[in-house]
Parts: sequence; C-alpha cells; structure tokens
Amino acid sequence: MGLARRLTILGSTGSIGRNALDVVERLGGRIEVVGLAAKENWRLLAEQAVKFNARSVAIYDEGFLPALEDALRGRGIRVLGGEEGLLEISTYDDVDMVLAGMSGIGGLLPVLEAIKRGKDIALANKEILVAAGPILKKAMNSSGSKIIPVDSEHSAVFHSMLGRGREWVRRIILTATGGPFWKKDIDLSSVTVGDVLEHPVWKMGKKITVDSATMMNKGLEVIEACYLFDVSPSMVDVLIHPECVVHSMVEFSDGMVIGQMGVADMRIPIQAALTFPDVVDTGLPALNLASVGRLSFYKPDMGRFPCLRLGYEAARIGGTMTAVLSAANEEAVMAFLSGAIPFSKIPVLIEMAMEDHDPIEDPSLDLIFDSDRWAREKVREVVRG
Repeated sequence: MGLARRLTILGSTGSIGRNALDVVERLGGRIEVVGLAAKENWRLLAEQAVKFNARSVAIYDEGFLPALEDALRGRGIRVLGGEEGLLEISTYDDVDMVLAGMSGIGGLLPVLEAIKRGKDIALANKEILVAAGPILKKAMNSSGSKIIPVDSEHSAVFHSMLGRGREWVRRIILTATGGPFWKKDIDLSSVTVGDVLEHPVWKMGKKITVDSATMMNKGLEVIEACYLFDVSPSMVDVLIHPECVVHSMVEFSDGMVIGQMGVADMRIPIQAALTFPDVVDTGLPALNLASVGRLSFYKPDMGRFPCLRLGYEAARIGGTMTAVLSAANEEAVMAFLSGAIPFSKIPVLIEMAMEDHDPIEDPSLDLIFDSDRWAREKVREVVRG
C-alpha cells in the first residue's frame, strides 16, 4: 500500500467506528488517523483522539463541545463542533479516505464535500446513499473518487464483481440473517425492545439492530445496491441465510454465481475497504465450513416483513421517496426504542408517510433535506397523537 493511508472517521464512537479503530491498530502504521468525529459521546471521542494521535476531532452535538475542549486541552488536538466541524475534518487536503460510519443523514454534506474533493469513501452509512444516491454518484463521476462499501453485503457484491463489468450482471443476491423473528411463531405487536435487540449473529448499534428485526435493513440495502452497482430493483433479490456465512452473491449472464464467504465479523469488510486494493491478514479466525455443516437459504415473507416490501417500492419510485422512507423509518425506530409505539407499528408509520408524500423525480440537495424533515415531522405528529 506504500505510504500510510490518511483517514478521517465519521462516527468513531459507534460500532463501525470502534471496529475501524481496532482494524487501524491491528494494521500498525498502514493507516494514519487524521480526524475523528462523533455525535455526542465526547468522553470516548477524547480517549480515541489521544490513543490514535488524531490531528482534529469534531462533536456533532455542539452542547458537548465545552466538555470535549476541556478533556483535550493542552494535547495539541484541534477541537471542532457541529456540521462545520465534520466538514472540516472530512476535507483536509491530506485526507485520502473518509469512513462514513455516522448513522442518519447528518453525514451527508461532509461525505458529499469529501467526494467533491476527490476523497475515497468507505461507506457504512446506509441513509446518506439511500437519500441522495444520484447526487453522490454525480459528484463521484466529476471528481474521480470511489465509494467502497463497508456493509458486509455490499462489500461482498463489490468484491464478487471485481474483474467483471456491470453489463454482465444478471442478478444481485443480498443475504440476510432474518433477525430474531423470521422463524418464530410470535405476535410481533407484543415483542419488547429487549427481544428486538437480541440479534442472533451480529453485535450492532440499536437502530441497525431494529432494522434487522423489521428487515428494513434489507429494504435500504436494495436501494443501496441499485445506486452502488447501477442495477434496477428487479435485479436485486433478498434471501434469508441464517448461517451468515455467504455475505452476498452476484449472478452473471453466463450463469456463473460468485459470492463472498467469511466469518461474521465486521472488521473484515472494514479492513477490506480501508486497505483496498491490497489484501492484508486480519489476524481473525478463519472460516471453518466443516463446523458450519450446512448452508441454507429461504425466501423472505413480505407479509411478515412489510418493511422489505416498502424498500422495494421506494426503490422503484426513486426521487425523494427513498429519503422519505429512510427518515420515516428512523423516526419510527426511535419511537419504538423510547416505548412510544409497539414494534408492529414501525412499518405502518413508514407506509403512511410514503402514501402521503408526492415524490419529486430528480431532486436537488435542498429538496432531499426538505423531504427528510417532512417525513420526520409526519411520523412525530402521528406518534404524538
């Protein structure tokens, strides 16, 4: 890889960010941390900045800025706040790559500005591509920057397509664990937050864990796949694969199906993105297929998982509808986690917002943000009663 790759991490205190810093540590001097950003966890952010000798840190919630400044006083680390802070650490001239691990649309502007300046993006944030995929792709085409996916599914597709052009792709097959409920005969209106957060395979943040239980994560990933790989929604299938060994597959026009297998550890796709195109030993346990024993695949029940159906519907409509889907889902998930609504009402709120939205086909960035705000307020109004 030659000289160390210089990295800014947006969302360094979350699950993706913590795993990324573990990868950086394992890689020795291959990655230099330039900037770190978090939404509100200033204590961990300060610890990370000192440990990894970051040049700058940014805290999105400026209410925590004084505490962060106090914690890092005298350390020689630049301390920034708000969206302007995220923008600055994402666009330094010597930053090569930005890892977008901050959930929600708050990371959209920093990532877009980084792309405009030719930075490569290691993308773990579903929402920004779902909301503004065409705008990000247009900026990439102008600047020559690359998006290298970090999601295990899109990472698998990305690596399965290396050496084969998009024109040969017949179908993308995204795999899913199915979450905790796909096989259980259970009344979904009665499940608790604790039930939902008991994911059978992955250890993730609360929001993505709820998305896995509703299968909205796959609905969002269908939209991501359309934008990342220039395919239509009809070319993207989803299969439940509870063993979580095959992380996704690509079927080509000659009938060949190429997939990527590995242990369920997010550090593998994170490292693959940070070191691409190099391949470096992770030091993690190898996949033991003999111990796995079997690989099984099932079609998801769209009736049981209406969020997946809504993801396909938003992908087909496009325009501002994908931003509305994502924002409405985020608000509904927050309402569930706070105890304001039952689990079964999440897709009801999302569908209501989509039905009431008049989509705009080729929106500006301002219209995307407007649609995001509109969908959030729509859901909040219903939750408030």
